[in-house]
Amino acid sequence: MKKIIKVMLLGIAIFTFAFNSSALAGDTISGAKVFSANCASCHTGGKNLVKADKSLKKNALEKYGLYSQEAIIAQVTNGKGAMPAFGNRLKPEKIEDVAAYVLSQADKDWKYK
Repeated sequence: MKKIIKVMLLGIAIFTFAFNSSALAGDTISGAKVFSANCASCHTGGKNLVKADKSLKKNALEKYGLYSQEAIIAQVTNGKGAMPAFGNRLKPEKIEDVAAYVLSQADKDWKYK
């Protein structure tokens, strides 16, 4: 009986992870629009016009511990240094979308493919 329950729980866990989207999936198309309206003035093409070394390129995101959706969401929500907080201006879903977009562009080195 215990084996059957274990197998059933394992099956449920596999099914849940395989067929449910991530809680932080984000919509890159929406994220591109939000980025263009709110972020591009400082981060066009993944650059950083205020602090050049802290760009949105993959190597910089990794270097500064920002190469994850959770880290980008926290940065956009709370701001840091010269970057303003957007938590009061954007809904959490829109911030998730921006994070998904930034990661997708970083993976492409901000070149449109």
